[in-house]
Amino acid sequence: MARVSQAHLDARRRQILDGAARCFARNGFHATSMQDVLRESDLSAGAVYRYFASKDEIVAAIAGEAFAVIGSAFADAAAAVPPPTPDVLLGRVLTAVFERASPAGDRQALACLIIQVWTETLRNPTLAATLDEGWRAMRAAWAGLVESYRATGLMPPGPDADHVARTLIATAQGFIAQQALFGDADPSVVQDGLRALTGMRTGAAQETP
Repeated sequence: MARVSQAHLDARRRQILDGAARCFARNGFHATSMQDVLRESDLSAGAVYRYFASKDEIVAAIAGEAFAVIGSAFADAAAAVPPPTPDVLLGRVLTAVFERASPAGDRQALACLIIQVWTETLRNPTLAATLDEGWRAMRAAWAGLVESYRATGLMPPGPDADHVARTLIATAQGFIAQQALFGDADPSVVQDGLRALTGMRTGAAQETP
């Protein structure tokens, strides 16, 4: 029997996650069955269950991917000298997350899916642990960047860096909620607004996402 390539396995996993994401965004987690996921993915039960034993595992995988995208953006920022200012970095992070939209370009559907992931953590301890881990990592990454901004004079001394970090995360969460509820939002809107509020004019000279 021919050996199945890793590329083929990765493509099948992507097919399942994208199909499930479309179902969840359209109908919600609880109204979506594994049969719905099978039909949307156009795969057999055996093919899907080879990767995921349950709907909860699919939800956790989708959440984990989102945090991986965000973590990569923060890692790039931490390695840059000087680091991108908050307006630029937040724009990059939101753009990277919404590039995962499925179907392509449907940011509102993806935002709705993210809101559902947040609410699902209230009843799913495993997913709650995944979200908590990602939340703590984001807080630490933002706090580290705040200290870098202060060290380079881009941000004046002030409140605890973690307080600033949580406020910046809340800005991103609020943007996602606006996109889910009202649509017609773009990361550049948050980028422009944050730049105006912080007065960090150097952000305008940096590369935009």
